[in-house]
Amino acid sequence: MQADKELVQSFLKTGSEAAFRDLYSAKTPDLYRLALHLSGQDQYMAEEAIQEMWLIAIRKLQMFQWRSTLQTWLTGILINIVRQLRRKAFQQAVGMDEIMKNGGQLQKPMDIDVYDLKSAIAKLPDGYQQVLVLHDIEGYTHKEIAEMLNINEGTSKSQLFNARKALRVLIHQNMKEVRP
Repeated sequence: MQADKELVQSFLKTGSEAAFRDLYSAKTPDLYRLALHLSGQDQYMAEEAIQEMWLIAIRKLQMFQWRSTLQTWLTGILINIVRQLRRKAFQQAVGMDEIMKNGGQLQKPMDIDVYDLKSAIAKLPDGYQQVLVLHDIEGYTHKEIAEMLNINEGTSKSQLFNARKALRVLIHQNMKEVRP
């Protein structure tokens, strides 16, 4: 955390490209990996999310109060951006008429041709997917996830339980489809 504070202070003090590059290099690899997971391995969306996250973070960096780690704060921004990008992409893909038929719910189609764990995770509802990726793949605690997503710790635990249950259902469904 001290190293993060030094990187942030250096950037805020100088505003130099070199100071930003140091901060960017220290934080972006893990955040990009997370963006890839959350975007369903869509590299374009992950890159766009990272770029937008940094634009927002740089504007708000002076107001960051260190109540959480810098990584947690940046992850929260990133999650919100990926959520917005996915919603926008989904609306463009199915059209607003289809969304309105579903009572305004943004639901992904459940077409499983060839089972792949990554695609199964991508089929989970956003809340389930985010908690599953953050906890089981990225290794965050429920407390950290709660901070990032602005939810209760109990909600994080519940979402993880339901995400794992839904994933088992998807796997089971796929096994029935693959085996004659």
